[in-house]
Amino acid sequence: MNTYRYKTLWKLLLLVFAVIIGLFSLLYTQNLVKSLKTEERKKVELWAEAERQLISTSDTGQNLAFLLSIIEDNSTVPVILTDGNDSIISARNFDPARINDIKFLKSKLARMKEKSKPIIFDSGGGHVNLIYYRDSIILKKLIYYPYVQLSIIILFIIVSYLAFSSSRKAEQNQVWVGMSKETAHQLGTPTSSLAGWIEILQMKHPEIDITEELARDLTRLEKVAERFSKIGSRPDLSPGNVIQVVNQTIDYLKSRTSSKINIVPEYDPAGEIIIPVNAALFSWVIENLCKNAVDATEGEGEIKIRIVDSHDNAMIDISDNGKGIPKSAYKKIFKPGYTTKERGWGLGLSLAKRIIEEYHDGKIFVKHSEPGKGTCIRIVMKKDIR
Repeated sequence: MNTYRYKTLWKLLLLVFAVIIGLFSLLYTQNLVKSLKTEERKKVELWAEAERQLISTSDTGQNLAFLLSIIEDNSTVPVILTDGNDSIISARNFDPARINDIKFLKSKLARMKEKSKPIIFDSGGGHVNLIYYRDSIILKKLIYYPYVQLSIIILFIIVSYLAFSSSRKAEQNQVWVGMSKETAHQLGTPTSSLAGWIEILQMKHPEIDITEELARDLTRLEKVAERFSKIGSRPDLSPGNVIQVVNQTIDYLKSRTSSKINIVPEYDPAGEIIIPVNAALFSWVIENLCKNAVDATEGEGEIKIRIVDSHDNAMIDISDNGKGIPKSAYKKIFKPGYTTKERGWGLGLSLAKRIIEEYHDGKIFVKHSEPGKGTCIRIVMKKDIR
């Protein structure tokens, strides 16, 4: 569970880091936008003063040239000059193709009235003029900049995380495949030797009953070796009776589980549901789920196994009356590294999910669970994989 917790913490810290960068950028840009808005209003007020003085002066010399230069210098802030009745006199810094379109300018004027107060100046002779303005294109771009920047940062983190996870997963898979195949190879010699010794015992001491159980354990070891040898490669599926596979697995577990654990098969042991299956891997999934159920009951309880033939699917429910699973952990339990056991690696249910969903195109999930009352895990297997 610690490994899974560290992974979750690392992801959370990465997200928090991105959010902090985004918020800092947003706050900084908002302050910058406020400053620029103030500067733009001052610019428009200066433009208005120049207009007022230009209207009131008859000087054609240096002062007139200076006033005209102030007016011409405003090439970014869109402005509309009106009289006291809001009739448009002139406009600047709009689309040149529509600068003479009265309907277009009136629509822009209506929006400007909603967003900012006009600058009023006396043009003399009892006449009043108003200047309406809006934020410049540069200021608008600056307002949206932090959101674009935050999106890019988040996208970069997601892409980096996915690339890193993919690379790490590929590396881990190579390690696991190598270890699994080496384990299968190493198990080959002792299992062959044990097979020979068991055969000798059966020939020389047929009266010893324990040799039969030893033979069953040897068969189990051979299946374990077979499972390890198949990790990393796509297993072959062949038509098999799912009831028979489950029944054989339960029979093996019953003699190796505490007498305080009652395993109850709720199906017809002589029944038949044929599905495409790799018996060795599917048996391992059932065994793993049953062992988890035994752990959940803490060595004393009941495990029920129900198999239902449902049209195109076979459904296997494995229920226990153990300590249960909180709803928040329904999906977490199938992730690598998640475990509640002190010595657990958190790989059993992860491998079970991979065997069922990737190799058999089925589904495995927590059907229902309640802390203190027990858990039911359902496996759905297709009868026909196309």
